[in-house]
Amino acid sequence: MCPSRVPDGAVRGFIIPIGGAEEKQNDPLILQRFVELCGGENADIVVLPTASRLQDTGARYERIFRELGAADVSAVDFDTRRDCAESNRLDRIARASGVFFTGGNQLRITTLIGGTPVAKLIRERNAHGMHVAGTSAGAAVLSEHMIAFGEEGGSPRAGSVGLSPGLGLTNRFIIDQHFRQRDRLGRLTTALAFNPFAVGIGLDEDTAAFIGPDNTLEVEGSGAITVVDASQLQFSSLDRIDDGEPVCLLGLNIHILVRGATFNLHTRRASAGSLNTSKE
Repeated sequence: MCPSRVPDGAVRGFIIPIGGAEEKQNDPLILQRFVELCGGENADIVVLPTASRLQDTGARYERIFRELGAADVSAVDFDTRRDCAESNRLDRIARASGVFFTGGNQLRITTLIGGTPVAKLIRERNAHGMHVAGTSAGAAVLSEHMIAFGEEGGSPRAGSVGLSPGLGLTNRFIIDQHFRQRDRLGRLTTALAFNPFAVGIGLDEDTAAFIGPDNTLEVEGSGAITVVDASQLQFSSLDRIDDGEPVCLLGLNIHILVRGATFNLHTRRASAGSLNTSKE
């Protein structure tokens, strides 16, 4: 699938992948900013807990978003692909100002929702201005190319990662979550070795990338984002080695970004943002 075209005169909504384990009580910067982006006291948010097998996941996020001031919050789940064509559920998503995918298993999202009217509607509504966020597995599914599973470790190795189609809100990046906590640099760089067109975004826990309609990523949260830019890749050994062997990659450009720093996915330029202001 391809991202939906932004109509003339419209502005695409934000795409907000979160690295998982976001702060929900003491200082919920990420979730609060999402609510404000969706309209604050007028925010109308749909929570999609499809990735999770826990019965209370949807209700928990409903409560959190209401406590953060959202006007209307509904959890809408999909147990079968047939549910994804039900008009009441589609209508509820269509009138929302924001959609939030919870964590769990990203393959549960794509196998149930991928290729259905729900997936198409979310892409279309995002192109018309609806904001879409996802945490952990919910972050992984947002792009066209998704890491479905993989091995931990700091070095790229052939066969260490499995890719599948995501929901396709954008084709500009590929996400990996719980990044530093689960030592996932190796699998993200392996994924980029398949095709270095996309930017690799490794999200630490309690850290989010707020990606605006101008394709500028801004970091929010307490951790860091590792951006891997393979657009200037000079050499890859992936096509000539066996599974399990380390991959040689020359020409990768890596940025470590923290809160307030930015990266433009179009120009591939990073900025320290507010951190660049000198202190006297």
